[in-house]
Amino acid sequence: MTRIVNLSRRKMLKGMAGSGLILGIQFTGRSKAAGEKEKAALAGPPANFAPNAYIAIDQNGLVTLTVHRSEMGQGIRTSLAMILADELAASWPRVTVRQADGDAKYGDQDTNKSRSIRLFYTPIRRAGATARQMLEVAAAQTWHASIRDCRAVDHEVIHIPTGRTLSFGQLAKGASMLPVPTPEKVRLLDASSYRYVGHTIPSIDLVPMLRGKAIFGADVAVQGMRFASIERCPVYGGKAVSFDPKGALAVHGVERVIEIPAAATPTGHLPLGGIAVIANNSWSAEQGRKQLKVQWDLGPNATHDSTAYRAELEVAVRKPGHVVRSAGNFDAAFALSAKKLTAEYFTPYLAQAMMEPPAAFAEASGGKLLVVAPTQDPQGAKTAIVQFTGVPESDVTVRPTLLGGGAGRKAMHDFLCEAAWLAKTLSAPVKVTWSREDDLRHDYYHPMCVQRLEGGLDKNGGPIAWRHRTAFPSLAATFQANATTPDADQLGEGFTDMPYLIPNLRLEAASVPAHMRLGWFRSSMNIPHAFAICSFIDEMAAATGKDPANFIEIYLAGPRKIDFKALQVDYPNYGGSIQDYPVDVGRMQSILQLVVDRSGWGEQLMPRQGRGIAVHRSYLSYAAAVALVQVSPEGELAVQRIDIAIDCGVTVYPDRVKALMEDAVLFGINLTLGSGITVKNGAVEQANFDTYRIVRAHLTPEIHVYIVPTSALPTGAADPGVPVVAPAICNAIFAATGKRIRTLPIDVTELHG
Repeated sequence: MTRIVNLSRRKMLKGMAGSGLILGIQFTGRSKAAGEKEKAALAGPPANFAPNAYIAIDQNGLVTLTVHRSEMGQGIRTSLAMILADELAASWPRVTVRQADGDAKYGDQDTNKSRSIRLFYTPIRRAGATARQMLEVAAAQTWHASIRDCRAVDHEVIHIPTGRTLSFGQLAKGASMLPVPTPEKVRLLDASSYRYVGHTIPSIDLVPMLRGKAIFGADVAVQGMRFASIERCPVYGGKAVSFDPKGALAVHGVERVIEIPAAATPTGHLPLGGIAVIANNSWSAEQGRKQLKVQWDLGPNATHDSTAYRAELEVAVRKPGHVVRSAGNFDAAFALSAKKLTAEYFTPYLAQAMMEPPAAFAEASGGKLLVVAPTQDPQGAKTAIVQFTGVPESDVTVRPTLLGGGAGRKAMHDFLCEAAWLAKTLSAPVKVTWSREDDLRHDYYHPMCVQRLEGGLDKNGGPIAWRHRTAFPSLAATFQANATTPDADQLGEGFTDMPYLIPNLRLEAASVPAHMRLGWFRSSMNIPHAFAICSFIDEMAAATGKDPANFIEIYLAGPRKIDFKALQVDYPNYGGSIQDYPVDVGRMQSILQLVVDRSGWGEQLMPRQGRGIAVHRSYLSYAAAVALVQVSPEGELAVQRIDIAIDCGVTVYPDRVKALMEDAVLFGINLTLGSGITVKNGAVEQANFDTYRIVRAHLTPEIHVYIVPTSALPTGAADPGVPVVAPAICNAIFAATGKRIRTLPIDVTELHG
């Protein structure tokens, strides 16, 4: 049964100081009693069994998994607990979780790039198997029996010949005294015996969220806490010359006005600097901030203009760039082509615009610094805080809360550093809360991108030449000066891994300067690259009069695996081994066929109705989508249905993967029909959702999700669905109207008539 515990925030923070994030939920249950002899043998003081950094079992049999990855709606806390429960042979109602602080002992904690299950599916299995095996040994020793006759089943160990049982709680003390076996001596269970992985399980966090007990960044509060609202320079790289605090200090509740130093440009993870208004309540801090008078030195980016910058990128893709992949002789093949195609594609600056803007709590006491915040990377945050505040790493604790969305923004650490610096300076607990306006105007933006594709078709309509140029500012520019050329990681996100078998190929990257603070974004550069490639292959199919799905399947030319070493291409493969996670064109073809079969592809449509298709590999997974749209003669667009499929290897938590794909569809529709970020005189023009348009709920289409059943190694699920949505919709618009969309977000005036 489940018991909800009503915790004050003060008690919550006190509890967190020693035991991680408390979500106010406990699980209790029963186990079969052991015989009196066994009870006597196990008598003694309470003892926890903790064979590794992730698992603890107490004398009551409660299993606690320390989750070291951040939860932002992707279901990782539940997914890892499912893996553990199966491999430990535990009963699900008696498994709970605690959130880990930032600590290197847990391994990689950077919850980014759809890697959590891929990186920790096997380690969590092994951790659970280690504990299970030690419990079985403890039972065998208690019974003076052979270990071969002892088996863990449903939260107890059974002696198979006699049917005797001992619960995990009864075995915890004995197991804690055993040596921990080495990994090679640990036996993993056959996944076919799993009861939870691959099945529907209620989220561990669902009840606390529904009852308002879940703790997000903005929820953290303690008695005597100060509130900070920070005025930052409107232009990236600018600094305050002077400021007048009198107006702010005249506001009731405002106590101090402090200048936060600006990190040197490029700032990396460190703060932009600014003027912090400190008050005893958030309203006073915000109102006091409005009364500040600040004179800014706008710095070198004051002339940045997004319209002019787009033109600069267009110039860059119309001349040769750095060749990152080449085959055959593009120039000769293109010159001899029976039909030539050229197209340029554009995607704007983008803001993550998460539901929860950045917020961070910090407290400095006794030389120690505690920071509690919705961070995707607590270890990285600790490193940045140490750098910015000068507090020794051993004296800094970073504790993640739940995240109200992340999308890469909360993998950056500036807002935690602001709170930490203020807490140290004030010698008081303080919370920094960003407004929606702060979030949109001072984000780490997704880069603007312009691409030019040129293709040649032979007399039979087959593609024989393909040149693709991409121009976008490198994310490295946020961390190092004069970084103008995208690195292999960014180019490996849908560009250098172009899957079509075309004999004469050239891929080139331009070098362009950055004028904005750039950062990670959900699906990252796969968004523009998939948009361009999936659109251009559709343009090729249309030029030949062939069915796009058939055209794609033919020129994927699978089954085959792309050998990047033989092609002399630097392809990091999202950090995964190319042997374990090859670029498997056969899997792309299979998932393409799946959405074709399920979506009604080829069925008769109404006038000005069309279907479009796209397929793409990212984060080691494969996704495909078919969009059905209707465009009225007046240009009103309705996305009526999206069929989307994913092949992400072993699916631990199918219900959450389905939800992530549904969310990917909505995220992709927003990229297609929402807004971009524009800049004038160095400053972002958008401030809130009245100017940064977010697609509303009534535009949600009918969504059908298909998960490919497979025993392949698990891969990403949160990111891979996004890149195929926009090109599928735009290709469907072409099928419905004959109008080709090459700019995102769509200008609906282009659809009139």
